[in-house]
Amino acid sequence: MQNMTKQQYDRYIRQMEPKSPLWKDVCFAFLIGGAICALAQLIQNGWGMLGLDKTDAGAATSVSMIFLGALLTGLSVFDDIAKVAGAGTLVPITGFANSIVAPAMEFRSEGLITGMAAKMFTVAGPVIVFGVSASVLYGVILCIVQAL
Repeated sequence: MQNMTKQQYDRYIRQMEPKSPLWKDVCFAFLIGGAICALAQLIQNGWGMLGLDKTDAGAATSVSMIFLGALLTGLSVFDDIAKVAGAGTLVPITGFANSIVAPAMEFRSEGLITGMAAKMFTVAGPVIVFGVSASVLYGVILCIVQAL
C-alpha cells in the first residue's frame, strides 16, 4: 500500500468502503418524514375539533410536536427512529426538539447549570442565530425593495 499512487489508493478505498443503500435511505426518509408530518396534521385536526381556530390549532400543534420530539428523545426512542429515517426526522419540528434535548441529556451528569443548561443549545444555537440573522437580513432587503 505504501507504493500506491493516489489514483490506485482512491480505487482501493472505493472498492473497500461499504456501499450506501441510497434509494432505501431516501425512501425511508420520505416515508417516515411524511408520517411525522401526517401525524402533525392529525394533531392539528384534533385541536381544530376541540374548538381552536386554524391559527391557534397550528400553534398548539407545534407545541404538541415539540413535546413529542422531546419526550421521544428523553425515552431514547427518537434516536432509534432516526437510525432508520435519517434526514426524515431532521426536517420536521421534532428534529429541532431533538437537537435541544439530546445535548441536554448528554451533559446532565455535569450538573444543572454547567452541564445541561450550558450545553442545551450546542446544536440548535447556531441554527437559531443564523435563522434569526437571515430573517433580519431578508426583512431589510424586502424593505429596501418595497421602498424602490
